Amino acid sequence: MAYTDTQIREMDPVWVRILREAEEAVQDEPLLGGLVHQSVLHHTSLERALSYRIALKLASGEMSEQLLREIADEAYASDPGIGLAARADIAAVYDRDPACHRFLQPLLFFKGFQAVQAYRIGHWLWREGRLDMSYFIQMRVSEVFGIDIHPAARIGQGIMIDHAHSIVIGETAVVGDNVSMLHSVTLGGTGKEEEDRHPKIGDGVLIGAGAKVLGNIHVGNCSRIAAGSVVLAEVPPCKTVAGVPAKIVGEAGCDQPSMSMDQILRGCGG
Repeated sequence: MAYTDTQIREMDPVWVRILREAEEAVQDEPLLGGLVHQSVLHHTSLERALSYRIALKLASGEMSEQLLREIADEAYASDPGIGLAARADIAAVYDRDPACHRFLQPLLFFKGFQAVQAYRIGHWLWREGRLDMSYFIQMRVSEVFGIDIHPAARIGQGIMIDHAHSIVIGETAVVGDNVSMLHSVTLGGTGKEEEDRHPKIGDGVLIGAGAKVLGNIHVGNCSRIAAGSVVLAEVPPCKTVAGVPAKIVGEAGCDQPSMSMDQILRGCGG
């Protein structure tokens, strides 16, 4: 049975909220009317809006916007989980970033959110065996957003990357659900080994600005990595690590550090 546009909107509260906020934005700032209509109000679903936005950002003289949009549309149609992850990511940004006041903002303005959604298209291409096209997406994401995520990396949903400049996530890295990280984070290797060589980040982890997590090590669920730390060894769940090299300095301080975003070492909530 085909659903009407009205029924789809009723079943998708995230998209309904974005539409409402888009209409309000046009009223508040008419000069942005063209941008908001083209990016949001012209589309029938969040997936269609994301396809348009990603294609617009990544298009170049080497690959047209139309071709990229067709690839993104194919990915969203083939794997509904990509769109569901995008909704979780929007909610995560709104909940955790004090600079985010509307669901509309990540879609239009936040390069961390946009880069992750483009990565998700590249990851779908990788899983489909279209490796060269996935590398093209990686290259353009790096060039446009300053974020380098290998398309083979596995990233969960509910991801919030604040500021997002200079993020690097390697080929065999795994990032769980509800992870928060700040700018200049590296999930990298330690040498030229070609096998499984990148970190595995558990659910609910908070990674501070400039932290480097290197090698095939596990960072346990709901742990915290302090800003500027270099993590070279396993991190147990619900701990805080800091320093170069990083050492355990205490408990995580709360059940969900990635949600609270509290980076004070004495513990979440003071």
